Amino acid sequence: MSPRVVLVGLPGAGKTTTGRRLARLLRVRFADSDDLVSRSSGRTVQDILATEGESGFRALEAEAVSDALIRFDGVLALGGGALTTERTRAALAGSPAPVVLLRTTVPTLVERVGDGRSRPLLAAGPADRLQVLAAEREPDYLEVATMIIDTDGSTPGQVAVAVAARLRGTGQPG
Repeated sequence: MSPRVVLVGLPGAGKTTTGRRLARLLRVRFADSDDLVSRSSGRTVQDILATEGESGFRALEAEAVSDALIRFDGVLALGGGALTTERTRAALAGSPAPVVLLRTTVPTLVERVGDGRSRPLLAAGPADRLQVLAAEREPDYLEVATMIIDTDGSTPGQVAVAVAARLRGTGQPG
């Protein structure tokens, strides 16, 4: 068993919102890697980041993603930085699940995340930080993506329909 599809992309790309809609379209469950980490550790992401730092969080996230790639059969949305961990990229590369990059331009991301207060890694200045993250993370996203969907100008529902159609076109279940 493995996920029907894994969604990746920068913070604000719409992974969670689109993922929930896609799961409904495919009639499967939805999971977000941040929620999986919180559930398995019994702590919030913010608490983990405050006490263990980003590297501690990424280690817990890599474990949760690796487990989900084996045991979960729905739509899985990964946190924007999940692919910065080699273990997570390797687990995705070894999984039969299609990996969809939800690609979004930085101006659209900034519009979507607002002041970034609800996102610990963006709180100090979303526009500048997203620009840096886009440059740093794009190679990791492209390394694992089996499909790219541009989300600018589309609603999460439209993106979910586009992903479902592409999955059907590739012979993936859905």
